[in-house]
Amino acid sequence: MASGTAGHLNGAEPVLTAHAVRRAFGSAVVLAGVDLTIARGEVVALLGGSGTSVVHGTAAVVFQEHRLLPWKRVADNVGLGLSGVDGPSRIRRALAEVGLAERHRAWPAELSGGQAQRVAVARALVREPDLLLLDEPFGALDALTRLRMQILLRRLRAEHGFAALLVTHDVEEALLLADRILLLDEGRIAAELPVDLGPTRTPDDPAFGALRRHLLDRLGVPTT
Repeated sequence: MASGTAGHLNGAEPVLTAHAVRRAFGSAVVLAGVDLTIARGEVVALLGGSGTSVVHGTAAVVFQEHRLLPWKRVADNVGLGLSGVDGPSRIRRALAEVGLAERHRAWPAELSGGQAQRVAVARALVREPDLLLLDEPFGALDALTRLRMQILLRRLRAEHGFAALLVTHDVEEALLLADRILLLDEGRIAAELPVDLGPTRTPDDPAFGALRRHLLDRLGVPTT
């Protein structure tokens, strides 16, 4: 049984350590004593069906739904809870990074689904987190918008160097974004798979296809 901690740090300082994490919804056990360590700058995908933890630094969360406050404009949503005299410049920079500099005065209702989720990403980035927690962040988007958001996240990770824990049910998304994939089975980490596909990974790559088939097989999903 893999623990999610073995041999991946290579001397790097951890940004998250978790030990014996348990989570249940009624009789359904989602996490059954999971141990996990994430190195600074590493992206880990937790893949599978629907204790204690310590974050060594700062963390921000991007949810499946954007959760923007409808009575606040885009810039105010991004800067929610942000303090300091450099707040306005950080907000402008974060919106520019997600391609929405011109929509800072817009209301959430005036945005498309993809734009609203980009605002949610900007709201997380403006806090300059060491760790980004992503809970199926693109699951509600159409296929093309989802692909654009995945590309955006890869670019932002390369520029900022934050670590990330991505919870997803999408095998291709995990392979596109993660350095390491953890397979969750009956609340435990059943397997740990490094993703050694290089920076220009695409679904057309034969190695990508081989890893995809391996993951689907481990998840019990037929590939034909």
